[in-house]
Amino acid sequence: MAESFTLGYVPGVTPGKWVRIWAERSPGVPLELVQVTAAEAAGRVRDRELDAVLLRLPADREGLHAIPLYTETTVVVVPKDHLVAAADEITADDLADELVLHPLDDTLDWAHPPGKPALERPATTGDAIELVAAGVGVLVVPQSLARLHHRRDLTYRPVTGVPQSRVALSWPEDETTEEMELFIGIVRGRTVNSTRGRPPAPKQSKAKRPAEERKSAPRRNQPRRPTRRGKPKRR
Repeated sequence: MAESFTLGYVPGVTPGKWVRIWAERSPGVPLELVQVTAAEAAGRVRDRELDAVLLRLPADREGLHAIPLYTETTVVVVPKDHLVAAADEITADDLADELVLHPLDDTLDWAHPPGKPALERPATTGDAIELVAAGVGVLVVPQSLARLHHRRDLTYRPVTGVPQSRVALSWPEDETTEEMELFIGIVRGRTVNSTRGRPPAPKQSKAKRPAEERKSAPRRNQPRRPTRRGKPKRR
């Protein structure tokens, strides 16, 4: 058994529920959390710095397994007094006249966001959020990142017709340990009684069980039935 299990996760992903279940099912192996950037996530698990990582697809999956877990809603982050804030949901076409920021650490699979591009790309999503708050433009991101960078002066609304971010569990292709199998079972929602979600039960001894012994044991203190004797033959 490993001494510990190291799990990386990218910003916005919240593995807390899975960590709690791990602590209940494998108290002898502590789970260590390490936050990583989207750009370095795949490389760090490939280099064995992490046992596994929760990352966003698409990603460089060379030499790695990847199990998609869920797909996030894509939203646009705007100031609270922006016209978009009055709608429950918008389309990509509704952003045609907006300056849409495209940070270098963008996690959505597109070459160019909708709307008008900014002259320069912000270095990070956090920098782009600051520009949105300053009234420079709007930002399209996965909903979890909008929540992560929440500000009182900003809000967000779902956007349709744009790429969506998929969160996946990834680990080295040539190594699937018992601890990895356990965590896969947890994120897939297997119960503790599931065959693949728990350690195998010990094999039963070939010796007879007490119930079987009682069943096969001769009965005592019971009268014997009289045996039938044939009539003597006449000579």
